[in-house]
Amino acid sequence: MRRLLLILFLAIALFQLTFTYPALAAETSNGAKIFSANCASCHIGGGNILVSEKTLNKEALSKYLADYNTDSLQAIIHQIQNGKNAMPPFKNKLTPEEILDVAAYVFQKAEQGW
Repeated sequence: MRRLLLILFLAIALFQLTFTYPALAAETSNGAKIFSANCASCHIGGGNILVSEKTLNKEALSKYLADYNTDSLQAIIHQIQNGKNAMPPFKNKLTPEEILDVAAYVFQKAEQGW
């Protein structure tokens, strides 16, 4: 029984690695283009030209975005959709797919340290 569970667990992990990351790669490629066109003027290189401590670095996202530590991608999506303070909302400017693409790109870059 234990072997069967181990094999099942490994099959699920392999499935996740095989099919999840290519989709994320496509999202981040498109997300980079959308970020460049819509976000880079204020967030060039993951920075923030208006409020210097509120960058897109992992530490700042963790500190300033609600629920970032429990659901990072959803926290970024929420911020893009709704904006806050000086950041305008993009829910009426970008499609849900474009918002997901940008969020995946920001998450990936934050994890990599920009």
